[in-house]
Amino acid sequence: MKSTFLELADFVQSLAAAGEVIASGFNAETSDFIRFNKSAVRQATSVRQARWTLTLIRDGRRVDAAATLSGQPGADRDQLKAMLSDLRSGIAQAPVDPYLLYPTTPVNTERESIGEIPDASVVMDAVLDAGRGLDLVGLYAGGPIHEGFANSLGQRNWQRVDNFNFEWCLYHDRDKAVKTSYSGPKWEADAFAARMRFARDQLALLGTPARTLDPGHYRAYLAPSAMEEVLGMLCWGGFGLKSQRTKHSPLMRMADGKECFDARVTIAENTAEGLATGFQREGFVRPGRVELIRAGRPADTLVSPRSAKEYGAATNGANGDETPESLDLAAGELPRADALNALDRGIFVGNLWYLNFSDRSACRLTGMTRFASFWVEGGKIRAPLNVMRFDDSAFRILGSELEALTKERDLLLQGGTYGLRNTSSMRTPGALLRDFALVL
Repeated sequence: MKSTFLELADFVQSLAAAGEVIASGFNAETSDFIRFNKSAVRQATSVRQARWTLTLIRDGRRVDAAATLSGQPGADRDQLKAMLSDLRSGIAQAPVDPYLLYPTTPVNTERESIGEIPDASVVMDAVLDAGRGLDLVGLYAGGPIHEGFANSLGQRNWQRVDNFNFEWCLYHDRDKAVKTSYSGPKWEADAFAARMRFARDQLALLGTPARTLDPGHYRAYLAPSAMEEVLGMLCWGGFGLKSQRTKHSPLMRMADGKECFDARVTIAENTAEGLATGFQREGFVRPGRVELIRAGRPADTLVSPRSAKEYGAATNGANGDETPESLDLAAGELPRADALNALDRGIFVGNLWYLNFSDRSACRLTGMTRFASFWVEGGKIRAPLNVMRFDDSAFRILGSELEALTKERDLLLQGGTYGLRNTSSMRTPGALLRDFALVL
């Protein structure tokens, strides 16, 4: 893939005329996909694909086009040449872009994260063996993901990341199920077996009579998968420069100095340890780490090239939406194995669902507990919970009511495969809360 990218990048660069800047984006994957249902393989396939995006910049104007590559060098060169011709014929009709910004000094980077991705047959055998006798449904996707950037000024950026992501549910009945995921660059049989064992243990508990709680306030432990949902809501405009300057950020009260998180909360865009590319669509190289919340207080923001131009700030390689792609919540001190004992009496929340803002300006969130949530007494799981709705503020969840964060963190990959496998990820601990508000 790398040689294909570099050869085509050089070819496109050779086509640049005076006064033009041509930028190229390359995205490719070689992936195995396996779909399971009722503990059987229902669909197994492999995908090998590559896409090329061309951007032509001239006289302050910009136009883009994209195409799927055939893998045949001659045909791909002809296709890109034709695409560029079409862009040239239309660029004069494009308006001048006052916020157009692109790197004028080439910065070349290369990252090769070679993992240990198992053959698809190994995954099938492991899952079928672990799910024997259970109603298991899930989707596995794994293999290398390649991304590149090049421009006619001579810049070349390349990244290969190997990873897999397996998300599955063990169903008990109706809305009672245990959702689990396992992802990373290296498939380890023992690690998968441990997660499956934990899921099976929780599934057995779902068979006991469910408990319905009255609306009210409860101590709670939010597992990393539930924390992923909470943090995901903060990503809806919480960390971008534009959302702050336009006063649309759900963390606006924090930016204004009226609220803060607990001092143990540090959130960063950790590109160096994530899976997302170290460069973005326009070619700006990302720093290894951008701290967004430092010890509970606002720190830096994600700044896209357009926001940089509009607000006179320096870009830090954020994407156009200024959303994190490698979000990292710092670990705490509580061993995960002690979480139930520390909770003592309250609710264990395995997942949260259907989240939305109930009051965006107050960063107030609402959603459902749904799958794999349990009532805990004496540090032991006693009964599954019927579905409850929560409505609480992130400033309480990560602030006044935060009792502890776990030492151990989970790496959770974004499982979307729309067009290409997503490389966004989140690394988060679980959270012990003194008080969590259930409303329905």
